Amino acid sequence: MTLICKNERWTAPADHHDTRGQFDPAVHGFDGINAVSLSGFPHSIDSRVIRTTAELPDEFPFNLDMNSGNPLGLGWLQTTIKRGERSSSATSYLGPKFMNRKNLHVVLNTRVTRLLEAPSATGIGIGQPLIRTVEFASVHAHEPRITITASKEIILCAGTIGTPHILLHSGIGDAGNLKAMGITPVVNLPDVGQNLSDQPSLTNMWFVNSNETLDSIGSNETLREEVFDEWKKHRTGPLVASSFTTHIAWSRVSSDSPLFRTIPDPASGKNTPHFELLIGDGAGLGSTIQGHFINVGTTVVTPTSRGSVSLGSLDPFDQPLIDPAYLASEFDIFAMRESVKSARRFLAAPIWKDYVIGPAGGLVNATTDELLDDYIRKGTFTSAHPVGTAAMSARNAGFGVVDPDLLVKQISGLRIVDASVMASDLIVRFDCSILIK
Repeated sequence: MTLICKNERWTAPADHHDTRGQFDPAVHGFDGINAVSLSGFPHSIDSRVIRTTAELPDEFPFNLDMNSGNPLGLGWLQTTIKRGERSSSATSYLGPKFMNRKNLHVVLNTRVTRLLEAPSATGIGIGQPLIRTVEFASVHAHEPRITITASKEIILCAGTIGTPHILLHSGIGDAGNLKAMGITPVVNLPDVGQNLSDQPSLTNMWFVNSNETLDSIGSNETLREEVFDEWKKHRTGPLVASSFTTHIAWSRVSSDSPLFRTIPDPASGKNTPHFELLIGDGAGLGSTIQGHFINVGTTVVTPTSRGSVSLGSLDPFDQPLIDPAYLASEFDIFAMRESVKSARRFLAAPIWKDYVIGPAGGLVNATTDELLDDYIRKGTFTSAHPVGTAAMSARNAGFGVVDPDLLVKQISGLRIVDASVMASDLIVRFDCSILIK
């Protein structure tokens, strides 16, 4: 919690509305580098969402702030936004304050192709390869290949997909698989590219009796241009938020569920959620269905399915093969099914009686568990929270890719600092856990 507060700079929302009762200042930082804020544009359903916490307090208790250490319940969504713009590692750590540093060089339109072992050199450990050279080339020409050698160590942070892709092309991975691909193994680390975990998400929509939803932005080109112009000129209006969502709920599968008689609970404790609901005012800008909607996005936040990242060819400019293995485990499909049922109960609260007309899209026919599972499998997509493909383990463990100090096992001079080192998804907003590394 101390590291999170140190990283965070709590920021007033774009519309500067009164945020009392929407977050707890005691659990936030105000002097960090990455901005966090509440939605800077009011949505037509905000009061109904909060009213639901009073009408259904057992399943959807109001939670003033999920950062308190008690995440269960429903509260106001917090996002990394500053003055109507996204606050990210790029805008923060590569902002004007840092870009002029003499020891920082940002090379554009370039891809790392391999990490190279130093000739006739070993690292600190007996017989350990020393890797301090980076090979890279232009993404346009692919040739020539250029190398740079670090004086101390290489820090690899290409992400959950990019990091194992580079490692495997560098001969760091399962030795048998590498030989079969025609790559000379440098270190046998079978877990490189394995253990891929991502939180599966699903969009669920209901028709509503209203013409005040944000769907009008997607269907009305003139209005879309007006709100975009407002954002460009003043950084205000509906586009200041990262989505059409202002509220989030975190919940659990019932502890006495028959499911847990045969499989262990993947959550870290009784106060840790299994799934989340994101309540949105409209179908979203990417939707092609016509009408006015409320959207309850559901996500399994403690998935147990595991996929992989592997090489599709010997060309480092070719994309890797990604198998996310969504909903491959019994728990994941069960939890997603329960999350959709929870969304239905949420909208069955009295406050929605004259507002919600009925389900839209494939949800209309999902009237049994079997049909609901079919609907889920057809509609599930990535939450863009992949982790685990260079997982951390204990220093002397016979599995994993990096030690607790993030140094790659059996290698000197190479450290990995990105989400690939996380062995499983964390129950936090994803970017926070990455930035505090």
